[in-house]
Amino acid sequence: MRTIILEEPGGTDRLQWVERPEPALQAGEVLIRAKALSVNPVDVKTRAGSGIFGRLKGELPLTLGWDVSGVVEKVAPGASKFDLGDAVFGMVRFPGHGRAYAEYVAAPEDHLANVPAGITHEQTAATTLAALTAWQVLTTEVDVKPGTRVLIHAAAGGVGHFAVQLAKHLGAYVVGTASAANKAFVLSLGADEHVDYKAGPLEDRVKDMDVVLDCVGGNTRTASFPLLRKGGVLVSIPGGVPAEMAAQAAALGITAKGFLVASNGTHMAQLAELLASGALKPHIGHTFTFADMAAAHHQVETGHTVGKVVVTV
Repeated sequence: MRTIILEEPGGTDRLQWVERPEPALQAGEVLIRAKALSVNPVDVKTRAGSGIFGRLKGELPLTLGWDVSGVVEKVAPGASKFDLGDAVFGMVRFPGHGRAYAEYVAAPEDHLANVPAGITHEQTAATTLAALTAWQVLTTEVDVKPGTRVLIHAAAGGVGHFAVQLAKHLGAYVVGTASAANKAFVLSLGADEHVDYKAGPLEDRVKDMDVVLDCVGGNTRTASFPLLRKGGVLVSIPGGVPAEMAAQAAALGITAKGFLVASNGTHMAQLAELLASGALKPHIGHTFTFADMAAAHHQVETGHTVGKVVVTV
């Protein structure tokens, strides 16, 4: 099978297309013939030597990728959730070694869900790590309920565009930051307000938020502190929250914390239900072929992708 390996971190020239045997299955796993994959910022960062490279460097050469949608080709002993020929999707083994940049992917069955009828493999590949991140934050890290005021930074991006829809599904009042060019898109997702992050200090235009979901990192974290009410919560995805920053937040009467998504088939099944009902719709901003994986990485590196980057296999 064709797979992409990374023998050492660096630029996209470090991605090598090689022929490898199909992966052997462990108990409780299925073999997926991949139809589509998704590329996330963590893929790009890990390829370059940051991201979660430190967790995985002992397993070099790496096969990057965690998001896959495809068809079950084999079922190992101990796996009983899926049958041969089933269409499945999921985020596999994150934050471990996912090995999804391949024509065949071995996956624990409890990291997967069935692809809903009428939904394409491209759509489900898009609705994996980014959607799962948003769902887990909004349902396990913060108490989002009807009327909760939620601010989502980078609301037009991968995690952000899912978070807007999911927060609205949970009944929240949603404010999304994005460029002026993406205002119509953010509002089309269901956001109650769009705020242009380039148009001056956010604290002059946003206040009394219960929750801030930060999909940007850097200075956006501390710049979000004045936007929260007392008792409010900031959850930052990229880079987390250092201890001194968390202490600074606590002194202001708010909570600031990081979050790292984890593979979870039950949560994937919940996302599948939302896809099936139409409550959740992935936006695929760019599609590439497997041979164009380097171009997919370059697109993610721009930091300005609307929605998701998907790769067909």
